[in-house]
This record gives sequence, C-alpha cells and structure tokens, in this order.
Amino acid sequence: MQIVVAPDSYKGSLSATDVAETMKQAIEVLGDHNVITKPMADGGEGTIEAILSASSGDEIHLPTLGPLGETIQTSYAIIDDKTAIIETAMHAGLYQVTEEKRNPDLTTTYGMGQAILDALDKGCNKIIVGLGGSATNDGGLGLLQALGLEAYDEDGETVDIFGKDLLRITSVNMEKLDPRLAMVDLRIACDVDNPLCGELGASSVYGPQKGATPDQVHQYDLALEQFAKLLEHQSGTNYQDTAGAGAAGGLGFAFLTLGGTLQSGAKLIGEAIALPEAIKQADLVITGEGQSDEQTLYGKAPGYVADLANNYQIPAVLLSGSIGGDTTKLRKYFAGCFSIVNRPLSLAECMTNTSSLLSEQVKQIISLIQAFR
Repeated sequence: MQIVVAPDSYKGSLSATDVAETMKQAIEVLGDHNVITKPMADGGEGTIEAILSASSGDEIHLPTLGPLGETIQTSYAIIDDKTAIIETAMHAGLYQVTEEKRNPDLTTTYGMGQAILDALDKGCNKIIVGLGGSATNDGGLGLLQALGLEAYDEDGETVDIFGKDLLRITSVNMEKLDPRLAMVDLRIACDVDNPLCGELGASSVYGPQKGATPDQVHQYDLALEQFAKLLEHQSGTNYQDTAGAGAAGGLGFAFLTLGGTLQSGAKLIGEAIALPEAIKQADLVITGEGQSDEQTLYGKAPGYVADLANNYQIPAVLLSGSIGGDTTKLRKYFAGCFSIVNRPLSLAECMTNTSSLLSEQVKQIISLIQAFR
C-alpha cells in the first residue's frame, strides 16, 4: 500500500515529525509499504519543523528582537527558494516570556518585521506567517515599525516599539514602509475569527493570558481602535471588523493592512508541503493529534487532512492521544477513530510512553487493514 501519514503534534509528548516517523517505522515492520511522511501544523509552534521535514528547504538563522525587546537567536525557513515560512511564536512567542514577566506593556512584535525584512533581502516573493502563540497585544506596532512605519505621540516625538507605546500614538506615517511589501504574496495562517476590538476582540479575549489586567484590557481596546483608524485613514482600507483581525494581539489586522490574506493555517501548511498531491496517490491516510473531539473538524490539521482524503475518496484514519466528545461526528469524516491508549493508564504513564503506545496501535490498525486486502 501507499500510505500517507500526516499527523499534527501530540503536544507535550511528541512533535509532529516524531509522530510521523514513529508511525512510519511501525508500518514498515508489517510489510513492504510505501510510507510518505507529511508532518502537519496549523501555523503555531512546530510549523517550521513540520515543513522542513516534509519538503526540501533551508532553516535560516538570524538574530532578532524577542518579545521583551532583547536580542535572541532565532530562525525561519525558506522552501522552493522563494517562499519564506515565519512563525510568530519564534520571534514574539508567549512561551519565551515567563509568567511573572507577562505584560502587554513590555512586549513587541518588532522581531517579526526583522525576519520579514531578512526574507525580502534573500529574494523571497512569497511569505507565509503563522500567527499562533504570540505574547503581544500591540496591534502589530513593532512589526510595522521594523518595516518602516513611523508613529508619533502628541508632541511629535517618535514612539518606541512596545505595547505601552501604542497607548501614546496620535499620528502615523506609512510612506516609508518597505516598497517590496507591495510585490510580495503575503499569506497569513489564522484559525480564529476575532475582530480587532470589542468584546470578542484581541484585548478582551486574549489579553488576559498575556498578562493584561482588566484595566489594561480596556486601555488596549481603545488604543487598538485609535491605531487602526490612523492606519485606515492613510491606507484607505478598513479591516478592524474583519474576521481574524484580532489574531495574535492584532497582528492579523497589521498584516491585512499590508495586503496580506488570512487563510486556514492547516490549509496553508498542507499546500506548502504538497499534501494534496501526496494524498491523491495514496491508498490510506493516517492522521492524529494529542486530543481529538468535535473541534478537530473546525480548522485543526487532522480535520483538514480528512477533508482532503474524502475529496479523493481515500480512507482516512484518526489516531490520537485521546478521543473525546461526540465521536459520531468524527466518524462522518474518518474511516476509523482510535486512541493510542490500549489499557488503563494514568496520564503520566501515557505521556511517558507515548511513542510505544502509538507504535503498537499503528501496528494493530495496519494488521487489520491488511487482513481485508
């Protein structure tokens, strides 16, 4: 059989690459199968690792400013010579800020802009940005400043690059934005539909997890609205209420203003690693994630994989760390839904033995399928 394995990560246990490789090794033990590994991601942490393990490309290392404004060593990927893949989490990530230091006043997206400039300098004409996992609520202020935006306070002084500086902006100048941005195909992996402001906006919904107090949530909601109006006045656009504008503390809005398009993260990554072409030629597809339920069908990587498989009438099997919720809905999309847990185990035991549990269940599934071929 030709089998495509396209799992997401089992968060806290195995990366998507490790899951795919474990699946492949288990399958190959049972016969002469052609196994194609396509580790998946949805634009959050692990996106670059998944893409580089499933397609030819290079990891580009460079120093950028981290979320707290300090210089960090980080990276992005270039595939097909001209396409850059940039993870927000690697340049302005919540995981990079300890809990006691989380405060939207003190964080910035400036490093994201530096990474984009480096990609432009290397001749990239397509940039895919994963928005997941940001520590910021600056509306993309730092990002835009790195790309040439000028922002001023009421005294006409240039403001700094941090979230707290968003609260002081009274005017902006977009004329010095890097002109190369107008010639780049900018795709943004975004799986939330929050607007920029309001009860469902960036500050209200995501601000608290980034350290915002109730008072800061209110202040930033007003500041983001003011910032957006200033940018929209100059650009002639209106993206505040666009679904996804509030993603990553308003980075979604900033990228829309730059001419980017917001798309499903799983779809963007799948297309970048040529997953549709691989599935089209397959006899079987296996996918999975750490925990699956009905939400798997709404924007998550395994749901996207299942949609592709169904389009080509290829059976897709879901094999995840755990399965919950209404499995009837899952079975409408998957030929079978399985957990790797095959006996009573504590959570700690499951996390420790994820690889062996996964391998054993893959063998069980493949053995059953082989018996009916």
